[in-house]
Amino acid sequence: MKSLTQDAVRGLMIAAQGLHQQPQRTTRADVRSIIRQMHILQIDTIHIVARSPYLVLWSRLGDYNPRWLEDLLEEGALFEYWSHAACFLPIEDYPLYRHVQQDWFGGRARKWLDEHPALVEAVLNHVRTHGATRSSDFERTDGQKGNWWNWKEEKVALEYLFYAGELMIRKRHNFQRVYDLRERVLPHYAELPDIAPAEAHEQYVLSTVQALGVTKADWIPDYFRMSKTDFKAGFNRLLKQDRLLPVAVEGWDKPAYFHPDSRPQVEDAVNGAIPRSKTTFLSPFDPLVWDRKRALELFNFDYKIEVYTPEAKRKYGYFTLPILYNNRLIGRLDPKAHRKDGIFEVKALHLEPGVVIDDALVAALKATLHACAVWHKTPQVIVRKASAPGLAESLTDA
Repeated sequence: MKSLTQDAVRGLMIAAQGLHQQPQRTTRADVRSIIRQMHILQIDTIHIVARSPYLVLWSRLGDYNPRWLEDLLEEGALFEYWSHAACFLPIEDYPLYRHVQQDWFGGRARKWLDEHPALVEAVLNHVRTHGATRSSDFERTDGQKGNWWNWKEEKVALEYLFYAGELMIRKRHNFQRVYDLRERVLPHYAELPDIAPAEAHEQYVLSTVQALGVTKADWIPDYFRMSKTDFKAGFNRLLKQDRLLPVAVEGWDKPAYFHPDSRPQVEDAVNGAIPRSKTTFLSPFDPLVWDRKRALELFNFDYKIEVYTPEAKRKYGYFTLPILYNNRLIGRLDPKAHRKDGIFEVKALHLEPGVVIDDALVAALKATLHACAVWHKTPQVIVRKASAPGLAESLTDA
């Protein structure tokens, strides 16, 4: 096989992530399908605009009903657990995480659970008796104010029982977790295959390569947050079995890799049929950009989320969204959805150096801003400032 250009690698990765040009899809089945395609959907609670998992889906599906994601969780088509981070995951992948519940992640939780048997039993009895349970169902008695860093004991018990796999997330209520017994959420748990850690590691590698289209080996471990040791062992076994295929990429001194199922798409790209991206905005926790090193190496896009940066030191804004256009990350915008006022405000829009501003780009940005605003139910777009003269005015609704 001939070598790929880096532009082809970008296009193949974009298509593998479901971010290429394609017909509009708006069914609940499509939500499940795209999560399966990405394999993992990271959860984050910041809601200056739509929370990250909903925004990641919008970037791919366009106008869809966010409630569908919650429905799929409640129906058991998805489950929550730790993967790249806290994530929504396809339910068929649950067996891949049993060893995590028993060993690394759940094992740490188990130590705390073993040290607090009376509290743990009281919490479990509450769930057994009352069914699906929220942390707020337990009244705080120590007089302290609850926050992310100061959980009440019952919240700690619920979380650690969740980490250890004894509880699962039944649903979310106002985006807060609702816990229930594993046997009630997943009644066929005992019938699921017992997958050895080594086999799970191999599947993580295979799923990552599928989700990235074509990738450097160095980019693989981050997707499922694998240790270097587990990654190398699984990766080498797969290479020996020809379950991963190498391909040369122009300008790279090492081969890239793709999944055998992707051979037709890779061969098309070698011959010049490179998928093209839609124009869209990405969450900071979108799989295309959550590996900042990969985004820099492949897209020449130096990206940092500045949520934790003091306001005076921010360069671009609090929660900037990368802009995907014509297979490039061409800039970022700092948005805020004013839901009560129906206004989608862009505090600033920064394009990367060298981006050519023409009628096609302006039209694509304006259409995407409008679509994003309407989906947020904040249909009036106001762009306060932009890095190019006249651009803010061109993108602001009259």
